[in-house]
Amino acid sequence: MAKEVFMPKLSSTMEVGTLLQWLKEEGDPVEIGEPLFEIMTDKINIEVESYEEGVFLKKYYQVDDEIPVNAVIGYVGEENEEVPDEPPELADEEESSDAGESAEEAEQPAAEQPEGSATDKVRATPAARRVARENNIELSSVSGSGPKSRVHEQDVVEAINTNRATPLAEKIAADKGVDLSQVQGSGARGKIEKADVTGYAAAQTEPTEEPERVKLKGLRKAVADKMLESTQSIPHVTLTSEIDMSQVIDVRKSLLPVIEKQTGYRLSYTEIIIKATAHVLGNHPKVNASLVGDEIVMNKDVNIGLAVAVENGLIVPSIPDADKKGLAELTEASKTLGLKARDGKLSPAEMSGSTFSISNLGMYAVDGFTPIINPPETAILGVGRIVEKPVVVDGSVEVRPMMVLSLSFDHRAIDGAPAAAFLTELKDRLENPYGLLV
Repeated sequence: MAKEVFMPKLSSTMEVGTLLQWLKEEGDPVEIGEPLFEIMTDKINIEVESYEEGVFLKKYYQVDDEIPVNAVIGYVGEENEEVPDEPPELADEEESSDAGESAEEAEQPAAEQPEGSATDKVRATPAARRVARENNIELSSVSGSGPKSRVHEQDVVEAINTNRATPLAEKIAADKGVDLSQVQGSGARGKIEKADVTGYAAAQTEPTEEPERVKLKGLRKAVADKMLESTQSIPHVTLTSEIDMSQVIDVRKSLLPVIEKQTGYRLSYTEIIIKATAHVLGNHPKVNASLVGDEIVMNKDVNIGLAVAVENGLIVPSIPDADKKGLAELTEASKTLGLKARDGKLSPAEMSGSTFSISNLGMYAVDGFTPIINPPETAILGVGRIVEKPVVVDGSVEVRPMMVLSLSFDHRAIDGAPAAAFLTELKDRLENPYGLLV
């Protein structure tokens, strides 16, 4: 008997997966554990392996399709075994109460179903639902051409193209030679009105280059949703402090060849800042805390999340027990995690568990900024560039390499004084970094 291939749910927040590529084609033999396809979730790219052996009989989706979790996307079974032409319909959440319905009841013709029962809900393929949703079309107004009046994608497309314009809009379009299929309607359910036709006709007299439009999806959408959630739900307060990096520069210069010989990686200022931050967090448990529901969780471990820019988004891998690692270990860990993040090869474990995050924009012409907290953490440190400035030292003006640190904290969990105390101790530690080596 043919076995379904499902879109897996790989995290508690995952709702859809984007199909990146098929690794097997219809008719190919499949062994247990062989990769079938690759998907992009809201966190990572991952190859999905087969749980069955046999022949890959059917694939229902194309590359770049966004597929709901738990949807059937294909079948594996015996050669020439029959499988459905369309993927089984994924029940909506409101239909979940019907899960106990018997197979016999589920297969009854529509005419035999009791009036007003849950089965009166519109039957439609996932593709049809997607097109209807994108075009603001009520599926109940579309006549389905499939079995039991199931609505297919083509049915929705035909409904969109039927009665799309008001009579006046059609007349103006005919007078001006406007192709209504090229006009975007602003009326109810996308209906084309007079203003839409006249506006389109006027725009054609002064042709302009269409801007590129990129759909907000995958990792970019996940980052956008998380940033919106953070800024809307967390009262951010940001403190800034200027750090004299003279001694940090000396420490890095001294240790650079030693650590590079030991690890194969070059020590950067980021690892020294991680080391100092992890050391100071041990004295300030409120800054290393997490806010979960109505509880402030005082974390015992110091796990530093390091923001890494990748294509179309931002990933924050975690360095566990950063306070217990030396600069060589931190250098190897941060460089390895950064490479894996940019290659899309981080595991879920490597992207979870951080108790405090650092976002370093020091490689750009940025002095200071307001970093956004990564919930459920209660604070995040923003790092700016190192730039030479005239400063007063012991009554004399000297040029020193200065760097701005920006600490954003959740005012629900941390008051200003504890946050200021943490930032003050971190400034002292970076300006006297040799204590980190003791």
